[in-house]
Amino acid sequence: MLRKTFIIVGLFAIAMAFLESAVVIYLREIYYPGGFGFPLKPVSGTVSVTEVFREAATMVMLVTVALLAEKDNLKRFAFFIYSFAIWDIFYYVFLYLLISWPSSLLTWDLLFLLPCPWTGPVLAPVINSMTMILLAVLIVEGRKNGSSFSVNLPEWFLLVLGSILTIVSYLKDYLYFMISHFHNFGFFSLRPSQDILEYSARFSPVHFNWFPFIAGEILFFIAMFDMMWRIKRFSSTADD
Repeated sequence: MLRKTFIIVGLFAIAMAFLESAVVIYLREIYYPGGFGFPLKPVSGTVSVTEVFREAATMVMLVTVALLAEKDNLKRFAFFIYSFAIWDIFYYVFLYLLISWPSSLLTWDLLFLLPCPWTGPVLAPVINSMTMILLAVLIVEGRKNGSSFSVNLPEWFLLVLGSILTIVSYLKDYLYFMISHFHNFGFFSLRPSQDILEYSARFSPVHFNWFPFIAGEILFFIAMFDMMWRIKRFSSTADD
């Protein structure tokens, strides 16, 4: 049954990835007919707001399929991060198949827009996605057959702290770029002024913050190794 759920949720995420890649291809045909790259081209406020809400709708869809996939809240979390990861990986797969982009895993991309633009080389979200798949499988395995296994407080702490470090690696340079010019955080508005849109488009990432990213990944794996050890202990106790 769980294998079937993984397959169905995975198919949903792959279909979503194709839709996402199709939208991005249309946007690139309009704004980047010569090829996507930084600095970005300014867009209208309407397009900017539409893109933010499109990404919010994507998150709602991923949460919804996770809620439908399971009744157990921890498994729901697992299927959410699993669907997110599959969606993210296949988004790049479809872009490569359709327009031969990215040219390498170190190609820079605009990754996300909530609450502000995330940037990084394609390799970074791919690594995160593979980690999320491993974590999802681990949680579902731990909860298999009605087990009382759960993620404990220290593990949640490591996962949350690792997530914060990862997010910092994606946002740090952009936030520094914007805060150095706009001191009132007005660029967080859902309807930023044209001045903010034009200035933000000048941002061009150069060096990715690998240190907090790698630190975050290390924390994820420490938490997962602890979970694996406890799952083994749960299994041994059940066998006895």
